[in-house]
Amino acid sequence: MTNNRKPILDACCGSRMFWFDKDNPLVEFMDIRDEEVYLSDGQLVMVHPNTIGDFTAMPFPDNSFKMVVFDPPHLVWAGKAADLYKRYGKLDKDWQTELAMGFKECFRVLEPYGVLIFKWAETQLKLKTVLSLTTEKPLFGHKRGHTFWVAFMKLPLNQ
Repeated sequence: MTNNRKPILDACCGSRMFWFDKDNPLVEFMDIRDEEVYLSDGQLVMVHPNTIGDFTAMPFPDNSFKMVVFDPPHLVWAGKAADLYKRYGKLDKDWQTELAMGFKECFRVLEPYGVLIFKWAETQLKLKTVLSLTTEKPLFGHKRGHTFWVAFMKLPLNQ
């Protein structure tokens, strides 16, 4: 790590649910929200990123990270009182443009040969539809239930 930059970015960290170490010093946790909300069962969801930012316009220079984790909201339709909305948020009406810009930003902030880990739950939108929004090709992936993990690598243009 040089210039005090962290090598990993979680671009939509939310409550950091899948991190074993929720305060991992190697990770820059970013989210558009900074809030605490209660779900209908009384569970508290805390979203406190290191950086408040939108995944469609990240506040980082090009080639800043060795790895980016991209787990955007999976919902297009959800009421603001719904637990899924409170926990994960939702995409805009123009979700295709929003996700396409998100992929573009993830690859912009990745170093050459950096790795993008993309997580998607087929709650409302199919993975195939979402992957069609980026020109980058995935290397491999894994499906468990309706959730997919997909890995990409940023290859130089002359590759």
